[in-house]
Amino acid sequence: MSSRLQSPTDRPEQPYAGIDAGPGDWQLRLSLVVQTMREMSLQTDPQAMVRSYVKRMSSLLPSDRMIAVSRRDLEPPRYRITRSSEWKEEINPWKERDRLPVMEGGLLGELVYGDEPRVIDEIQVADDDPSAEYFAGQRSLVAIPQYDRGVALNMVVMMRAEPGAFDRERFPEMVWMSNLFGRATHNLALSEELQVAYDAVDYEMKVVAEIQRSLLPAHLPQIPTLHLAAHYQTSHRAGGDYYDFFELPEGKWGILIADVSGHGTPAAVVMAILHSIAHTYPGPATPPGELLTYVNHHLTERYTVDNGSFVTAFYGIYDPSCRTLTYVSAGHNPPRVKHCSKGTMTALDAAQTLPLGIMPSVDFADHSIKLSPGDQIIFYTDGITEAMNPSGELFGLERLDRVLEDCSQDADELISAVVKAVDSFGSGRPPDDDRTILIAKVR
Repeated sequence: MSSRLQSPTDRPEQPYAGIDAGPGDWQLRLSLVVQTMREMSLQTDPQAMVRSYVKRMSSLLPSDRMIAVSRRDLEPPRYRITRSSEWKEEINPWKERDRLPVMEGGLLGELVYGDEPRVIDEIQVADDDPSAEYFAGQRSLVAIPQYDRGVALNMVVMMRAEPGAFDRERFPEMVWMSNLFGRATHNLALSEELQVAYDAVDYEMKVVAEIQRSLLPAHLPQIPTLHLAAHYQTSHRAGGDYYDFFELPEGKWGILIADVSGHGTPAAVVMAILHSIAHTYPGPATPPGELLTYVNHHLTERYTVDNGSFVTAFYGIYDPSCRTLTYVSAGHNPPRVKHCSKGTMTALDAAQTLPLGIMPSVDFADHSIKLSPGDQIIFYTDGITEAMNPSGELFGLERLDRVLEDCSQDADELISAVVKAVDSFGSGRPPDDDRTILIAKVR
């Protein structure tokens, strides 16, 4: 035969005469308290939580009438009636505040501004008391303050039709429980307000992200002797990575990749500014150094000097007729080039200068490289090489180069391989920075 101790909460829920029950009913009282706390913990709507709590408390502390009063956001001696058991229609005090009666003075004002718990065995209300109607027919009351930052901003008043109906021995317990409930309800209301604010911000961020993505090329250009593929991923809704193409005279094409310092909306704003400046360049965006000089001048003159933002950028001009890339880099990660015919890997790091937006006058000297059919170039932002695994280790250049070793893959396959390798390395860790990859395979 097996046996176990019976938990007081194992007993089935049943009607309870109130908190004034005798000492032998402690298990019943404890069961009711536990059931109440569990029910409170399941609530997500503060109004529903109050409704449930009032129902439960009517068992613990029977009353003939209940009103709730608040002086939150009001100057003395004004206060609001936020709830009344006499109201035929329920009003949500968080969402329908303008429907709540506002009063000043009288017994209710004395109670709520008294800032202390009160027990009144014989209610006495002056004829001109503005709240007299709420006490009509009632003889005794308990006033339970609910404290917020040390002040009784809210109060629950429970009344009985007979005098001296409330036991003072149980009153401290009721004040304690009511204040715990008040804090829980207040936190739930704040959580609901926070969620509404978050949803509004999230919607705005979605719009910003959509606008930002509209600034990227809708389609990759068809460049003779070059096959292109791109991957763009932000760490937040919007980010500061940017890539673009410029159709130039004589069949040439400009290829731009950039990374704004920081993350999120501030970086996205600067990215949009960068896009606008680059597309207002007078004439064809060539040679590379002159475009970056133009962008740097406008960034430092109007946008970045005072807020500390800067932009790394790599801009190259590809000539399909001779397969040459003439480029300049403003502090950007040097693109990697896999020379498949030679089996070697090089970096386009021969024309490095300061990032854009730091100094108004920078000398952007360009450099040219001859490419061969089969060569593959990966332009990327540092969100790729600085991607971290759960141990804090960086993905790094060595792993990136290993992905590029397979010369049989086209640009799309190489992009997929890089993204898969970075994701696998991170073991599901969300990106800490924006990740952009642009791969060009020479044909």
